[in-house]
Amino acid sequence: MTSSVDPIRELARQLAERWGSNRVHLHGDREYAEASRLWNAAVAVRPALVVRPRSSAEAATAVTLARESGVGLSVRGGGHDWAGRALREEGLVLDLEHLRDVHISGDTALFGGGSRAADVVTAAAPHGMNLATGTAGVVGMAGLSLAGGYGPLTGTAGLAADNLLGAEVVLADGSLVSTDDDPELLWALRGGGGNFGVVTSMRVRLHSDRGLVGGTIVFDRHEAQTVLARYAELIDGAPDGLNVLIEMTWMPDIGACLLAVPTWSGPPQEADTALAAVERLGTPVANTLAPTSQKELLAQFDQHVPNGMHWDIRTRTVATLTPELIGLLSARMEARPGPGAGIGLRPLHGAAARVGTDDTAFGQRESHVVLEISAGRGPDEDPEPYRKWVDGVSTDVAPHALPGGYPNFLAPGQHEQIAHAYGTHADRLVAAKDAYDPDRVFTATPLPLPDVPA
Repeated sequence: MTSSVDPIRELARQLAERWGSNRVHLHGDREYAEASRLWNAAVAVRPALVVRPRSSAEAATAVTLARESGVGLSVRGGGHDWAGRALREEGLVLDLEHLRDVHISGDTALFGGGSRAADVVTAAAPHGMNLATGTAGVVGMAGLSLAGGYGPLTGTAGLAADNLLGAEVVLADGSLVSTDDDPELLWALRGGGGNFGVVTSMRVRLHSDRGLVGGTIVFDRHEAQTVLARYAELIDGAPDGLNVLIEMTWMPDIGACLLAVPTWSGPPQEADTALAAVERLGTPVANTLAPTSQKELLAQFDQHVPNGMHWDIRTRTVATLTPELIGLLSARMEARPGPGAGIGLRPLHGAAARVGTDDTAFGQRESHVVLEISAGRGPDEDPEPYRKWVDGVSTDVAPHALPGGYPNFLAPGQHEQIAHAYGTHADRLVAAKDAYDPDRVFTATPLPLPDVPA
């Protein structure tokens, strides 16, 4: 006889008995919408149940009960994975919103798996410390770090993944393990994404704050080719302390433009000389360079990544910006479908390029530039022109690009890029997946695995 018990409602009942109903949200509950909201509002996935554990042990309980009930599950940290893998259709979502405590001890930070970059930066600042983060404070540290993590301090501190010292992880069988006892799991987490379990806490290396200088410099779009050509020369020999992001974008009151976002994290006495080279990339329309803090650096990006827009993202990695590629990018920007479409350039150099090829699972250690090809639109806009644009830019750039791409920006179906995204580490990562999650319970950044039904 077939059981008439609804496994989702039974799972919700069991967890509510243990934790209280205020942390267990079924589809249709008042708190459900907030607990299942993502940065990319284009994601239409609707889980059946969202639960909010307050400890690693509670997360382990939720995983165990979900597996016993035959309910699929996913993990929501900061909710900024553009492809929406934080949600599982008709499944259970472990929302780590309550796991955000941060503890600073010397040159390390210990924090929960739901912590945002701003949480850790704010806690570290009174101790005179910074850390390797991404560009925005609202982004979750776990998702960012586990797949790489480019940011303002890449040249001096390395990628966020390079600074991961340890983690507590709930595996698919419900066991709670520490990477202190499993160096292979730590290796896989340092670039292989959240594909091996629920990372409920992380321990990362901090770096002394010697004083940061940063801000934005705006250049007119008509200078695009000149600015990018000089930028290619600048980053080719840039000192470790200088990190410069470029956003080919649109700004209110200015329109289409190039936004240079430099950060100096090297010796304070060398800041003026290094940043003057950025100012000489073109003729600045606006310039906000000044002594700053890491919290302020991240906050300047937060306003550009609000929740509620609909996004499509593609990515390519290039060894250098050739004249042909610069011309191509400039032309594509002129043909973009709306103000929300843009191309970001994120360099890797310095400390991040000196990490041993096999020390982490991250796949590309030679100096390079990651292109983030993104198209944001309002919910009522036709998505087709935006998708055609990001696909067209990616296709045009492909002949100039290195194999693979940055895993945090890759979509599940981009098999050709996924196959090369981890460099020489693909087989080792697949072996790690087989060892830690043989039933393919967890889905995070795409690994070179055969497609399996959701």
